[in-house]
Amino acid sequence: MATGERQGMRPAAVIASAVVVTLVSALLAALAVLYFGGDPASTGQGAVPLPGASVRPSQTATTSPSSPPAEPSPTRQVPPSAERFAYQPLWPFASVAEADTWQQAYRDDGEQPWHLDADETALSFTTGFLGFTEIDRVVSRSIRGDEAWISVGYDSDEGRGSVAAVIHLARIGQGDDAPWEVVGTRDTTLILERPRYAALVSSPITVGGRITGVDESIRIDIRQAGKERSLGSSCCEPGGGEKQPWSTRVTFRGADAGAVTIVASTGGHVQTVERFAITAVRVE
Repeated sequence: MATGERQGMRPAAVIASAVVVTLVSALLAALAVLYFGGDPASTGQGAVPLPGASVRPSQTATTSPSSPPAEPSPTRQVPPSAERFAYQPLWPFASVAEADTWQQAYRDDGEQPWHLDADETALSFTTGFLGFTEIDRVVSRSIRGDEAWISVGYDSDEGRGSVAAVIHLARIGQGDDAPWEVVGTRDTTLILERPRYAALVSSPITVGGRITGVDESIRIDIRQAGKERSLGSSCCEPGGGEKQPWSTRVTFRGADAGAVTIVASTGGHVQTVERFAITAVRVE
């Protein structure tokens, strides 16, 4: 090949080399961005969860384990009314917003401090809201974090501290002064299975479950917070044996939209009400 031809190709070779270098540099830069997680400010990802923290499904981390942790952002204080409550509120508050209103009144004036006591809340629910005045004492309690199981009962010749029900409570709202809320019962020998918990219902409804006992007489009452009287009742469904099924039909009226408490009770051997169970449903 002539010398002139070789010299004419040198600029093209230089340009080709420069292009290759540029492409390689761009590729290396792109790989670096991918490897180190990109720009957290623009992607919304890249921060490594702090030890012990859980990652919500919508916040799945995609950062390599070798990525350095980002500085934790300040904790955002969420108003109690914005928090989601895991259960159907029954009593004494109809919603998280109502609990929030009491919480503010308590912080301002110390109003109704009994809402902070799980025992008192369980007893007030039993003797006041349900009207079971013979069941007037706490037999035992189990409190774990924001949940409590309070056994309420009565004295009898059959033994001191007979348990009528185990009331399930949960703290509703946010903060150390979040009040206790009744959300149901832990059932053993008198069990409510129908309708299902938090179901949407209308009158009439079929109520049923299982019972263990001898010569039992099951009464059903439909109650709602803010209402002095039962909205409907059915008495009395016979039952007995070992975990035997029972069922009855109940008509009710006058319910406002919101939560309604179904109460099953039995007694008559020692006192009028010896055992009870509750569940929560909703009406529109």
